[in-house]
Amino acid sequence: MTTRIAISGMGRIGRLCLRAVFELGRDDIEVVALNNRGRIDTFVHLFKYDSVHGRFNGEVSHDHNSITINGKKIPVL
Repeated sequence: MTTRIAISGMGRIGRLCLRAVFELGRDDIEVVALNNRGRIDTFVHLFKYDSVHGRFNGEVSHDHNSITINGKKIPVL
């Protein structure tokens, strides 16, 4: 059974939780939405190039209201 989650706040902790879901290959967790007050392009840059954990080893892109990580499109509210 898949657990569907939304992550509220894309600060340090929110980005690390999102990163863990994709880096650990957690098929039992589905991220269905993100809530972010800042600009999406800033969040995407910080997600891709973390100063402590290094570069994210996956594909990340965005448009005006969603991000796509490794082919999975996630709406940003």
